[in-house]
Amino acid sequence: MKQKKKMLSLVLGSGGARGYAHIGVIEALLAQDYEIKSISGSSMGALIGGLYACGKLDAYKEWVLELDFLDVAKLVDFSFTGKGIIQGDKIFHVIEEMIGDVLIEELPIAFTAVATNLLKQKEVWLQKGKVIEAIRASIAIPTIFTPKKIGNRYLVDGGVLNPLPIAPTIADDTDMTIAVSLSATTSKIYNIPVPEKELEKASGMENLILEMKKKAEALIVRDRKKEFNEMDMFDIIGRTIDVMQNSVQECKMAGYTPDMIIGISKDACGFYEFNRAYEIIELGRMIAKEHLEKSKTDI
Repeated sequence: MKQKKKMLSLVLGSGGARGYAHIGVIEALLAQDYEIKSISGSSMGALIGGLYACGKLDAYKEWVLELDFLDVAKLVDFSFTGKGIIQGDKIFHVIEEMIGDVLIEELPIAFTAVATNLLKQKEVWLQKGKVIEAIRASIAIPTIFTPKKIGNRYLVDGGVLNPLPIAPTIADDTDMTIAVSLSATTSKIYNIPVPEKELEKASGMENLILEMKKKAEALIVRDRKKEFNEMDMFDIIGRTIDVMQNSVQECKMAGYTPDMIIGISKDACGFYEFNRAYEIIELGRMIAKEHLEKSKTDI
């Protein structure tokens, strides 16, 4: 007799480039015959979750892994307003072409994108309206993407106030809730073979990231002063965001505890290392499989 699939509420956390791990986690869950009925996500978690809810995650993964330096360079539309390094219109135009003009209410599974109302300093749950607008608001990473205006609200990254948004799934009628944190503390090292072509692409895109750093310094740091040599401004900003989100996440977790937490190390990659997609996707798959296998032995 075929075993009934486990109905799952999935919570996908924020963490910049480490969010690529969500793709591997979802693939591991589906391979183990879980059925995802609800997704709540912040920032990259909202992006990956929204793409999955629209049935376009495979297309997005294929697109990301095929990108090379020149492709990425064409997508980066630098903003000169001082409110963010990238306007984001070109990138999100590609994503919008993937998912279309679909509304959250029309999705086959429940979806919540969590954002932050910048002026009112409030957490916002986006559960209605265009999927692309909800994702764009949730992923407006401070210093990277300019804020997204929806109605009279200026919205930024959901991870500012809720990096692991479990609360939107509390009322779900599912068998269990699995949360994927991108800020785990672990000393375990994973050996992930990366094809040569992926290493070459990552190296090329690293140059573009360096260019973004220079743009950021021109926009944000008028009177630039360095106190130590081992970190540049982007390192400090990325680490600061990580520290802030880790602290907020601990407070939120005290009130809402999922059935399982799949933890991706905060040291897996830097906040802005979007050039390491292949490696981080595989890492997410590997860690998820470990957690799922362990859960079977603990029953």
